[in-house]
Parts: sequence; C-alpha cells; structure tokens
Amino acid sequence: MSVSSVFQNKTAAYFTLGCKLNFSETSTFEKKLQQLGVRTAGRGEHADICLINTCSVTDVADHKCRQAIHRMVRQHQGAFVVVTGCYAQLSGETVSRMEGVDLVLGANEKATLVEHLADALARRDSADTIEHGGKCFLAGKTKDIKTFAPSCSRGNRTRFFLKVQDGCDYFCTYCTIPYARGFSRNPPIASLVRQAEEAAAEGGKEIVLTGVNIGHFGKTTGESFIDLVKALDQVEGVCRYRISSMEPDLLSDELIDYLANGSRAFMPHFHIPLQSGSDEVLRLMHRHYDSRLFADKVTRIKQLMPQAFIGVDVMVGCRGEKPECFEETYRLLSELPVTQLHVFSYSERPGTAALKIPYIVPEKEKKERSQRLLELSDSKTKAFYQAHIGTEAEVLFEKATRGRAMHGFTRNYIRVELPPQDARPELDNQLVHVRLGDFNHDRSALLSEELRVESF
Repeated sequence: MSVSSVFQNKTAAYFTLGCKLNFSETSTFEKKLQQLGVRTAGRGEHADICLINTCSVTDVADHKCRQAIHRMVRQHQGAFVVVTGCYAQLSGETVSRMEGVDLVLGANEKATLVEHLADALARRDSADTIEHGGKCFLAGKTKDIKTFAPSCSRGNRTRFFLKVQDGCDYFCTYCTIPYARGFSRNPPIASLVRQAEEAAAEGGKEIVLTGVNIGHFGKTTGESFIDLVKALDQVEGVCRYRISSMEPDLLSDELIDYLANGSRAFMPHFHIPLQSGSDEVLRLMHRHYDSRLFADKVTRIKQLMPQAFIGVDVMVGCRGEKPECFEETYRLLSELPVTQLHVFSYSERPGTAALKIPYIVPEKEKKERSQRLLELSDSKTKAFYQAHIGTEAEVLFEKATRGRAMHGFTRNYIRVELPPQDARPELDNQLVHVRLGDFNHDRSALLSEELRVESF
C-alpha cells in the first residue's frame, strides 16, 4: 500500500503547545499531510487523525499537554492519535499509556513523522508493531537525537517561521530542553536560502528565524550565524527578517554592527534571555555570561539602534535566588533600556541539576517577585510606545480573524491596530505607512499595547 493511498480522504486536527518552533513544525506537518491528500478538519468537525505537538518546559506545560491529549481523544473518538514534541521525548512511556493515544514519536523520530504515521495507520490493526502497552512508542535517547527536521511554514499568519537550528549544548541546571531536543545541529546555509526563496515565491514578506539556540548555528556545517544572516539578506522578495531569540554570549558585536549598519532586511528587534541579573544566580544556573556582558550588549544595541525593541526573558524564584539576588535583577532591569519582560516562574524539573541547590523560594514569594517585574515591564513598554506617538512607521498588516480588528507590526515590533471599520482585505500582507496614534489605555492590554492608525 502506497503512502498516499493510506492518507486519501482522511481529515486531521492539530494542536500545538509551547514555542514558535513547535508551531512552525506543526504547520510543516500539516502542509506535508495536505500534499498527501489529508484535509485539515474544520472547527467542530470530527477528524480521522489527531496530531498533538507537545512542550515540556515546565510542570505546568506537562499538565497542559496531558489535558490537550485527553481533550483531543474525547473530541475525536476513534481517531488515530499521534503525540510528538518535547513531552513525548521526555515522558513517552507515560504518554503511550494514555487512553486513546496510538503513536508516540520522540525528537529523532519526529523528522520522519509522516512516514511513521503512514506505516502505523497501515498496520493499525496488526500486531506487527513495536508494542508498548498496546501502543506504538518510538523515542530514542538524547545522545541519539541527530536528525534535523526542516521547517519553513506560515500557518495561519502572514509571517513565515524558518527553522535554522535545533537542540542545545548548554545544559543549564534548570532546563530539560537539551534532553528533549538533543544537541545543537543545523542544516547548511544553502538549504535555508532555498527555503527563504520558496517562502518569498509564496508571497512571504517577513520571516522569523527560529530554533532552540540559534546563536550556535554552524556547529554542524562549520558556518556561522552572521554568514547565514548575510546570505538571507540577499534573498529577493523578503522584506523583513526577525531573530526570535539569541543568547547574550552568542550575540556578537560583529552581528550587532551588521544589523545596525549593513543589513537590508533584518529588523531592529531583539529578544535576549537574561534569566537573572544576579551573577551568583547565573553561576548556579550554569549560564554562559554575567550581568555586565548582558548590560553591554543592550547598551551597544541602543547606541547603534535607538529605536530597537528589546525583549528579555527573566526567571523568578529559581533555587538559590535569595532576596538580595532578586533585588540585583530588579535593579539591573530598571536601569537598562529594555522594552518588555517575559517573566516566568521557576518550575522544578525531575532530573535537573538545579534540584541539588539548597535554597528554595516559597511560592508566595515567587508570585510577588513576578508581579514586581510585570509592573516594571508595563512601565517600560508604555514608555517605549509613548515615545513613538505621532511618528510615521511602516506596518506589515495581517488578515483579521473572527471579526477582530486588523493588526500588524512596525519594523521595531510595535503592534498597530486598525479598527474593524477601517480594515480592508487588500491590506493583508501589505506594507503600509501609517502615523501612530495614542495607545490603548485599558490596563488589561498593557502587555500588548495597540496603537491606532491615524492616517495612511
């Protein structure tokens, strides 16, 4: 039986948890299955196949994964259910024992998900499978995760997401991602340029570079991240690139200088993980930089690109974060010209080295610290937006969904809202020059302020 014949006249439903990389990979799976004749099920429609791409960055993420699997099994009774992603790699045996789950694929097997799915569907009623509690369970050890699953997908958005790297070699004490995704690896630049060219041919004007630790690009091929940036800059038709996230120790001055002065299409938009502003905590975390290096990178960016948007990841309440350590983090972030903070609480992860650190932060204290940082983030983002009121900007608009206002982003990632009465289909995926009006004063929207378009 051919692969295509297995999938003919079938429908599929997809659910993704976690990072942009996961969403990009799911979108690629969907595209591949569509090419083989699988139609994506509509809202409320029963699906023959359910694909859940999971996350395992925290224990909360694990819980959400289990909830999503149960929900998909319940909503699509009798469907063939395949689970992949980080939770499937780290807790595959647990997932394989869940009622309704038919196929569990780890990180190495995810690269050939379609082939595994076709084989499992063809043999669904056969005993000729790898049996594990009656389910097909395929997940190798971390050291054996070596495949790279290419992904460049748009999904339901205007922007394309290009996967340029996977895995991580850092093994920070609090993190399970290297165990879930394996060591750092990447494809050659030439293949990524071809994918960017294909995205441009499909009408893509903006591409986000995604990965787990993209600053390590080149380990597999002997190339470098700045080589990749310069090569992608030459792709005709792509007007904008964004770098999803980059470790401060891998964000070289050479790269910052190029993005400021030599790049055609890379946007003044950075996302830099800090995690802690305390050097003592950074050492406990086994991070590869100190607070001074982080501050130097932020300062250099703002000197060369004063309008740059700088987002920062901050973890609160990790083991070893004594009150004075948190105050060091708060003080550093207060003083630096960052734009927005992505604040999240430390979560105990089985098997991580952080569990050996003796000082434990009470949950109540974690919440109080998170709230202080969120308030700091609100004030910094508000100030950033206010500084742009009345200025002109180029916005790439995205199609409105379900009657909502049309929105888009400026080059430096200010979210601009076009009221429903002014939204027009022809503006979708178009670069439009606007004058930025006042931001939305509703406090519930402070983390995603929306500026009004005053004129075209």
